[in-house]
Amino acid sequence: MVIVNEQRKLSASLSLIFRCKISCIFVLLTQFTLSLVPRFFAASPFIVQFALSGLVLLLVQTLCGWCRRLLGVRASAPAFVFFNILFIWGFYIAVVRQAVSSLIGGLFNIEVAMIIIGLCSIMSKDPGLITNEFPHLDKLVEGSELGVDPDNENSLSRKRVRYCKICKAHVEGFDHHCPAFGNCIGQNNYFLFIVLLVGFLATEASYVACSAQFVGKSQNFDKSQSENDWVVNLATSTMLFSILQLLWQAVFFMWHIYCVCFNVRTDEWVNWKKYPEFQVIESEPGESFTRMRFTNPYDKGFLQNVKDFLSLRR
Repeated sequence: MVIVNEQRKLSASLSLIFRCKISCIFVLLTQFTLSLVPRFFAASPFIVQFALSGLVLLLVQTLCGWCRRLLGVRASAPAFVFFNILFIWGFYIAVVRQAVSSLIGGLFNIEVAMIIIGLCSIMSKDPGLITNEFPHLDKLVEGSELGVDPDNENSLSRKRVRYCKICKAHVEGFDHHCPAFGNCIGQNNYFLFIVLLVGFLATEASYVACSAQFVGKSQNFDKSQSENDWVVNLATSTMLFSILQLLWQAVFFMWHIYCVCFNVRTDEWVNWKKYPEFQVIESEPGESFTRMRFTNPYDKGFLQNVKDFLSLRR
């Protein structure tokens, strides 16, 4: 039995290493493909290059997905995020930092180091997994209809325990399963998740500013004297990539700010018809049918909701 377990662990480790290698290849392919946009459309306005970068990024990700399915291989989403961070950080250290001050460079390096630490932390942190110590846990699956017991704060419903079909686990305060971080987002790591989002936004904004400064200084030199056009192209493409990340992450961040202010989880908002505590049945006098509308029993007002969120720090 011990030998079998060791073989399983070894097989899992080798599989993870292989998936990380696939993710690394996809990162390199993505970044160098994006660098072709400023290479062939250098004379185009920035907004055109930005739009083309978005299309190219979407196309590359789609083709990579088809290749994975065709070859029967799997990649690791957290590794893809991690290698993108390392790629941009490495390019910054090797090239971009020469165009910025030591103070700004030091701050950027600290930002990157902090999000790497945060990424490792959220990947390993228990999101609030529920064990079999609770009665009727086996009944709590996706779409279950456990009622709310307002007099029992320890009931599964009051703890907002939801079932994640990806992890096949029950999670307290479940918000969503995050493929990028390879973990569920729940009661124990929701605060860290928000902080990490802020860290990504700040770091990407810093890199955009630094790379824009580098590109601006590089363009001041006469093109005939420039022997490193590919460096400028890569600086421009990584800047465009960071702006694309900033845009969708900013929208994602604003959504979660809304969730914090109204004390609602993403899963509850999307699947509220599966959870009876979010349903109010109404019928008008004289009408033969009823209608169901959304209500949030956990909304305690803006100030208390924010206070409850801040209490998640641990």
